[in-house]
Amino acid sequence: MKKMVLTAVIWCCMGSLAIAQTTQVNYKATFGIFGKVGNITNTIIHKDKHYQIKTKVTLAGLAKLIMGGQTEEYISKGHLENGRMVSDMYQMISRKKHTVTSKDYQINHKQKRVVKRYRKWVKGKLIKDTSSTLNFYAKDDLLTLYFNMDNYVRIHHKGTIFTVKAVGLEKQKGIVKITVPSEHEETIYKKDLGEHITWYAKALIVQKNFRKKKGDILLGGGQDGFIKKAVIKDILMYGDAKLIRIK
Repeated sequence: MKKMVLTAVIWCCMGSLAIAQTTQVNYKATFGIFGKVGNITNTIIHKDKHYQIKTKVTLAGLAKLIMGGQTEEYISKGHLENGRMVSDMYQMISRKKHTVTSKDYQINHKQKRVVKRYRKWVKGKLIKDTSSTLNFYAKDDLLTLYFNMDNYVRIHHKGTIFTVKAVGLEKQKGIVKITVPSEHEETIYKKDLGEHITWYAKALIVQKNFRKKKGDILLGGGQDGFIKKAVIKDILMYGDAKLIRIK
């Protein structure tokens, strides 16, 4: 009996001391005539059946000057289902001079409901605090959608179009249309993403700073499952925005 208890204790200790797997995925951002405009660092932690993603966006050069040194942080926490990250919580934090804004999303999968909380601070004082329930439910948020893309593309045949939903895209009710190009169509993607890409895809999102209010994001995946390069075509009149993996 004592041996059984001791064995159980050892297993519990081993579980609590399970080593977390940490992956760093970093990008540099360029924007048409402005050149390099920022850096994006992503820290992904897997432990047992849970994950955490922390992303920090830091502006550089002229973009930093224009935006007043603004920084943005994104946090996603959740669990794993068949190798796919499923979001339970998503947070977006923006800091600019004396102003801080936060959008927190709590995803209830049993009730299929997402509650959004918006807060705003000016000089450390909370001036706005509101909560609302979204009119759609999704298992993905913007971060998991990006890092789950390899999983999505691989289970769809070339030349197909499918949709997924992501928290953080209220203007389009969370719907994102994904295109996996045929081998013939890949020639067009290679002009922007290059030849040494494992898979190609395109995501259509709605964003006010895109020309015609819609933007196609071209995506190129690497052998390790992470996106190697992303290109947003023709933003306003300044050219293309690009994310290039550097680590």
